[in-house]
Amino acid sequence: MNNIAFHHPSHRYSRFMKIFTLGVLLLACWLVWPAQAADAHSQLLETSPEAGARLAQSPEEIRLTFNEAVETKFGGIELLDSLSNKLKVSAVEASQDRTSLAVKPSKLDEGVYTVTYRIISEDGHPVNGSYVFVVGNPPAAKDAATFDLHTQLGHSGHGSTASALTSSELVLYAVRFFYYATLLLAAGVMLWKSMTRFEGIAKQAAQAWSLGTVRAFLFGSILYVFFHAREVMEEEPLSEWLKLLSRTSVGMAWLATVVLSLLGFIVLRGGRVASIIWAILLIAVESWSGHAEANNPKVLTVGLDFVHLAAAALWAGGLALLLVLWFKDRKEAGRFAVRFSGGAVLSLAALVLTGVGMTLLFLPKLSYLWLTSWGVMLTIKAGLTLLVIVVGALLRIRVRRGDLPAAGILKVDGVLMAVIIAITALFTYVSPLPANEPVSYHQMGSEMHVSLRVTPNVPGDNKITLKIWLPDQTGAPKSVVLRFRSEQHQDAPIDIPLEAYDDQEIEAFDGYGKYAYQASGPYIPYPGQWTAEIRVMDKNDNELVEETTFRNY
Repeated sequence: MNNIAFHHPSHRYSRFMKIFTLGVLLLACWLVWPAQAADAHSQLLETSPEAGARLAQSPEEIRLTFNEAVETKFGGIELLDSLSNKLKVSAVEASQDRTSLAVKPSKLDEGVYTVTYRIISEDGHPVNGSYVFVVGNPPAAKDAATFDLHTQLGHSGHGSTASALTSSELVLYAVRFFYYATLLLAAGVMLWKSMTRFEGIAKQAAQAWSLGTVRAFLFGSILYVFFHAREVMEEEPLSEWLKLLSRTSVGMAWLATVVLSLLGFIVLRGGRVASIIWAILLIAVESWSGHAEANNPKVLTVGLDFVHLAAAALWAGGLALLLVLWFKDRKEAGRFAVRFSGGAVLSLAALVLTGVGMTLLFLPKLSYLWLTSWGVMLTIKAGLTLLVIVVGALLRIRVRRGDLPAAGILKVDGVLMAVIIAITALFTYVSPLPANEPVSYHQMGSEMHVSLRVTPNVPGDNKITLKIWLPDQTGAPKSVVLRFRSEQHQDAPIDIPLEAYDDQEIEAFDGYGKYAYQASGPYIPYPGQWTAEIRVMDKNDNELVEETTFRNY
């Protein structure tokens, strides 16, 4: 009898399922493998200009070359300036094999530029990032230290704020108020006296007021120079004081101011032309020694400041003369009010326009107005100026109707003038920019200690130091990556080209080995909120990640 084997259907089904499952796994491996390979090889090979390059002139094109073909109808290349503003570039041009993309920028001025790219490779893999290059020798980025006289002269800062005044700072600000008030009054009265023909009592009042303001200005300028020089040159020998006044631009401006205050007495005996020239020189010297001189382009900032001060002097000096004449002779006050009201309108218009212009030049972003005492005081000053415009309009309406100026209007205008001058004395001494602080990040852990320093932490060139401590049994890291990522451009990190160096600082931890790296360059190309991402791969391919955020202005 033949042995006949019977195969139960469930056995055939089980064998089929095993073969089917094995086939699915093989297919999955086949599908996954190319994707992993693409992920590993989709990368930027070459850039022109090169990352970190310092070019003598503007590049004709920006070209990115990849290891494989990329999609040309999605994504693109952006060019950012030192304020993170997008610059206009041509449409993207692709090479015949679509492995390189190029755009042509317009002529670039000296500055730090960031190339940001977001594209998709032919297999659908996203590729993005950014890098920095420099054109020419750009000026240093604006920083609060730019407006600090002590820093400019190599001394430690005064550290004053408008909200927490010491007794010495209070005296300094009182001196500044007296100085600015006497400067504006002396220059303004001298200009009005030269441009207006006074008769009788009005002439005597104008001459007496001119002499009084020049005397007050001499006293104010001496106090101003003495207190400021004493603050800057604290504990310095007399020889350094002489260098300050004879070899620095600010010292020579102070000296010129005192000399002009003395010449004012001679000018009072001269003609109208001499008075106008004296007032112009006085305003010019003052406009060259403040915040305007610390900004670029200096021709524009100093020019705007000159017009701003001249307009303020005409308004303050004219209002002071009007008040004096009001108490001396109401009819003469009425005659002068006709002339003053017209000049006041032009002066206030010039004050507003030049004030807006200087604010835009001083501040990289208008949002900084609410980050500093300077901005708060400027906002208050702008509000008071609007009140002055309203009061001036009321005064002009009365004058055009043939009425005498109202005493109440004149008093309000005078009080507003005094308050505005007081605010000017304060906010011309503090920085319009928030202060940048160096980054100093330290983090200790069982697997890794990290120390990151970024100095001075300004947009543009910085020195970057990264130190890693790993357990002795872990050994040296296989790789260390430091990336800076902007809050504005999260998907375009900037990889910092770290170089190992021999660190001589004594920072030892028992059981840990130290590995130090550094880099210098424009790797923070524009201001804003940044995230530093530190990735350390040890010899066992374990990745350790640390992050910290910092900001600069």
